[in-house]
Parts: sequence; structure tokens; C-alpha cells
Amino acid sequence: MRCISVYTDNFEQFSDMFDEVIKLELAENDEREVEGIVVSDSGDVPEHYLERMSAKPEVVVMKDKKKGITILQHGKVFEILLPGEEALAETSN
Repeated sequence: MRCISVYTDNFEQFSDMFDEVIKLELAENDEREVEGIVVSDSGDVPEHYLERMSAKPEVVVMKDKKKGITILQHGKVFEILLPGEEALAETSN
């Protein structure tokens, strides 16, 4: 899973820019500013990362089932977990 970090704790602001962020063509460890918020590609994370983070009480887990995207919110960061290419192929079938 590819992870994109969005450095804000403002859900409304994150929500407004979500579609724009997932369309960004970021290279690994690339960082950009979108609507005044820092967005960075944090590279690939292992499957167990989601399980480990989901178990923490301070982490909010949101899912976009249609796109196969999971969003973790903790502290002042949202982490967008995008499925790999093989998982995208499965969700489009």
C-alpha cells in the first residue's frame, strides 16, 4: 500500500482537498503544498501497518470502499493508504 501523508488536523480542510491529493503524481518521499497544507508521499507501508495502527485508540480509521482507500487520522496528520496496482485491479472487477 502506498501512503500519502497530509499534515493537518482539520477534517473539513482535509475533506475539501482529498480528491486533489489522491490525484497528485508524487514520487516517493516527494513533498508538495496543496491549499497551504504540506502533503508528502511516505512510500509503501506493509499490510500489518494498517492492522497495528487500527488497534490504537487514538487513531480514527475511515474507508472509501468504492476506491479501496483507507484513511488513518491521528494527531495532526491524515494518512491516505492507497491500494497497490493488483488490489486496484480486483476492485475494478
